[in-house]
Amino acid sequence: MMYKNILLTIILSISSISLFAQKPRMSREEFRHCQEKYIKEQTGLTQQEAQQFFPLYFELQDKKDAINRQAWAQMRKGKEENLSEAEYNKIVEEIIKARISCDQLDLEYLHKYQKFLSSKQIFNIQRAEMWFHRELLKPHRKK
Repeated sequence: MMYKNILLTIILSISSISLFAQKPRMSREEFRHCQEKYIKEQTGLTQQEAQQFFPLYFELQDKKDAINRQAWAQMRKGKEENLSEAEYNKIVEEIIKARISCDQLDLEYLHKYQKFLSSKQIFNIQRAEMWFHRELLKPHRKK
């Protein structure tokens, strides 16, 4: 009887640990598929509009991702304790320049989108994108 209780306790402990384990990360393709599906559902883009929009949208995301990776590299440099004030200044400027570059890309792609989407559609896409990220982060919020 004692053996069964110990075995049951071990099994329950292991199963409860697996319940708290993180879900495997979503692949880039899965993430993009979910994002595309969500934006289409929320905005009512036609098939033709979606076929024009999403290749440009993901191209923009790739460019911004490359810029953000460079900014994160600068952030990691800033962790070093023995940097001079001038080195920290350079890091801060590079991070700000990365943000500006991303904003310039957003503006550039806005003009591309305006060739086949209305401003209202673009606004609705931006809103859907924000809600998508909000929904994605919802399970990670502390209550």
